[in-house]
Amino acid sequence: MTSEVKHLSSVEGSPRPAKRARLDDGASAPTAETEERMNASRAAEGMEGEDEYGEETATSTKGQVEPPKASDLYLDTINRAVLDFDFEKVCSVSLSNINIYGCLVCGKYFQGRGRNSYAFAHAIHDDHHVFINLETTKVYVLPDGYLVSDPSLEDIAFVLSPTFTPASIATLSTPVHLQKPSYDLANKPYIPGYIGLNNIKRNDYMNVVIHSLLHVPPLRDHLLLSNYRGKESELLKRFAGLAKKVWNPRLFKSQVSPHEFLQEVNRISAGKYSLEKQGDPVEFLGWLLNHLHKDIGGTKKKNSSVVFTTFQGEVQIKSTVSPFLFLAVDLPPPPLFQDSVEKNIIPQVSIQSVLAKYDGQKTQESAGHLRRFKCQRLPPYIILHFKRFTKNQFVEEKNPTIVNFPLRGLDFKEYLDAPESHPSTIYDLIANVTHESAVGTTHDKESTVWKVHLRAGAGGGENEKWFQIQDLIVEEIRKEMIVLGETILQIWERRTDAPSTTNGMDVDRA
Repeated sequence: MTSEVKHLSSVEGSPRPAKRARLDDGASAPTAETEERMNASRAAEGMEGEDEYGEETATSTKGQVEPPKASDLYLDTINRAVLDFDFEKVCSVSLSNINIYGCLVCGKYFQGRGRNSYAFAHAIHDDHHVFINLETTKVYVLPDGYLVSDPSLEDIAFVLSPTFTPASIATLSTPVHLQKPSYDLANKPYIPGYIGLNNIKRNDYMNVVIHSLLHVPPLRDHLLLSNYRGKESELLKRFAGLAKKVWNPRLFKSQVSPHEFLQEVNRISAGKYSLEKQGDPVEFLGWLLNHLHKDIGGTKKKNSSVVFTTFQGEVQIKSTVSPFLFLAVDLPPPPLFQDSVEKNIIPQVSIQSVLAKYDGQKTQESAGHLRRFKCQRLPPYIILHFKRFTKNQFVEEKNPTIVNFPLRGLDFKEYLDAPESHPSTIYDLIANVTHESAVGTTHDKESTVWKVHLRAGAGGGENEKWFQIQDLIVEEIRKEMIVLGETILQIWERRTDAPSTTNGMDVDRA
């Protein structure tokens, strides 16, 4: 695994070859003139007797496609334990991403399946004969070159390309989802959606953002039900593919690697968000949301994409109303003196006090100007960013202040200037990202650890559980432990049925 990761990482930043248009299976046969031109093109490429993707054209004497064979003796050579479809789908020899097949015996990727292809050579030299097309999920036996149709292969196709229906995702955010654990090949139980993400090098800051977004129901459901096969961006396709793997109830391993998606992030961001170095999850979140919004087809208009519909609100700054995707809140300065017993005095504040900048009464100094903040419209899901890091001339400082917050029933009403017809202002926490590093007020990136707390089973009481995920480590966490970390990001969900509250916390139902 490690060697393959290093091999694929070596091509980070390299331009991805453009895919050529594939003829549909049901397309009409080419004319004689077209076929002659295609054959000439193939001959020039040294691929005679194969289609333009290095595939043999398996036709009978009458030009009809040969019927697929039902089963094959080679199927017992398939090794599901070595299959891993999380990595970028490029040929292990040519590094091309055009027409890639996965060997179901050893798990390696090869281009094409015609006589001059790398997959064909692998079948001859290594005596491995069963291959799956990583785009169509069709399975072929090489070097014979015929299609295999067998019910026993369905689980492999589902791991490669999971599919969901409205009925299959209807209970993902309910206690029912927790009552039916899935099992991997090693018979290890796991709960779909609450699984580890591999920290390949230093990408844990991106892992916590991925988890947080994939637990926001509108965005999650949109991605799970998507079928991106057209001209959508590669970033959108890979993020949707990652979402389907995270929520897949039929995984071979109870963990997923985000490698394929993060490779695309590295390309598009020109290396700003990479696997090699630590980064800021808040900056990555803003970058990702804006790219997803644009790639889904969003514009500057409200509700023009699922991203805007889910996260966009409006805040008034003096007399100007501006849209926002998340609200930034300031923390009070940390104490300058150390306690005689403790190494540091760690102050604690309530979330209501740090949100007070949005009550319209407080003023904030910014570039010499006094500003007043007041929300005009709250989105269904509020993202809060707690500003812990500040840079001076010498070092980046960290504010270790602990923020106390309820898990349920936070009322944003006093921070809102809107008519009574505005939807509920009561919100419940669904995701909480924390930062851990060496004790002190200096931001030590080398020792930084990012964790995310995710709610499972809505409704409060015993039905609501919380999981803490740090890369591959997934464990249930007691609710009272969640507030003890240095929170950086939170996602709050509007409650549709808002019960009575007491001091910002609801009267929880047992």
